[in-house]
Amino acid sequence: MEVMTKTDPSKQIEVSRTKEKFKKIMQYRWLYIFMLPGLLFFLIFRYGPMWGLIMAFKDYRPHLGLMASEWVGFAHFERFFSLPDFWMLFRNTLLLALYDLVIFFPLTIILALMLNEITREWFKRSVQTIVYVPYFLSWVVIVGITHILLSTEGGLVNEIIRQTGEGGAVHFLTSTDWFRPLIVLQMIWKDAGWGTIIFLAALAGVNPALYEAAKIDGASRLRMIWHITLPSIRNIIVILLILRLGNFLDLGFEQIFLMVNSLNREVGEVFDTYVYRVGLLQGQFSYSAAVGLFKSAVGLVLVLGANWIAKKFGEEGLY
Repeated sequence: MEVMTKTDPSKQIEVSRTKEKFKKIMQYRWLYIFMLPGLLFFLIFRYGPMWGLIMAFKDYRPHLGLMASEWVGFAHFERFFSLPDFWMLFRNTLLLALYDLVIFFPLTIILALMLNEITREWFKRSVQTIVYVPYFLSWVVIVGITHILLSTEGGLVNEIIRQTGEGGAVHFLTSTDWFRPLIVLQMIWKDAGWGTIIFLAALAGVNPALYEAAKIDGASRLRMIWHITLPSIRNIIVILLILRLGNFLDLGFEQIFLMVNSLNREVGEVFDTYVYRVGLLQGQFSYSAAVGLFKSAVGLVLVLGANWIAKKFGEEGLY
C-alpha cells in the first residue's frame, strides 16, 4: 500500500517566496555590493557608537571604564537645564539654525531655478563650476579669507572704507552685531552652489511638454516657474527640508569655532562649541555627552514632527 504524503500549501508558498527573493538578490547583486560600503559606514560610525550614549547617564571615569562608572541618571541633564548658559546657548543655536532654514535653504532653490533658466550650455556650466568651487575649500580657508578681507589691520574692506572717507575701521570680526550675518554669508558662499545639485537633478526630470503647453497659452517665465517647475519638485523640497530639520541644531563645529572669540562669545557660543570647551578641554565627558544627546533628541523630534505634518498635507515624507 502506497503512502501518500501531502505538503502544506502555506509552506510551499513560503518556499517559493524565499526563492523569488533570493533570485531578485542575485539579479541585482552588484547594486547590493555597491551599497555595502555606505551601509558599513553607517553601521560602524553612526549606529555602533550609539551604545556610548549611556555615558550621559553616568559619572564617567576613564580609569574605571564606561560600565564600571557610577550611574547618576538625569543629574547631568538637570545641571545643564539649570545653568544660565543653557538659555544663551539655546538662543544662539536656535537663531543661527533659523537663519540657515529661512535664508540659506530657500536660496539654494532660487539658485537652482536661476541656473535651470540659463539656455546657453557653456555659460550654465561655467556658472555652476564657479558656485561649486567654494564647497571644496575647508572652513579654515574660508575663515582665513574672511579675516584677510575684514581685519581692522590691513583688511581690504576696512582699507576701502578708510580710502573713501566713510569712517573709521569697522570691527567686523569682534562685533556682536556682525557675527550672525557673517556666519550666514559664509554658509551661502561655501555651500549654496553645492546645495543646488539635487534640485537641478529634479528639475531635469520635469516634462518639457508642460512648458510648451504653457508657452502656447501665453504664460510668462515666472508663471511657468510658479505653476510648473515648483510643483514638479515640491516632493524633493519637502524631503530635503525634513532632512535639514534633523540637523537643525547641528550648525557645524569648525565654522563657529573658528569665528568665535572672547568678544563675540555671547552671541556666537553654540551647543557644539560648548561641548568641545566643557567636554574635551575640561574633561567633563558625561556632561558633554548629555548636552549632545539633548541636541540629537531635539533633531529627532523635529524630523518626526515635520514628517507627520508633511503627511497631513498629502506629501510623501520620508516614510
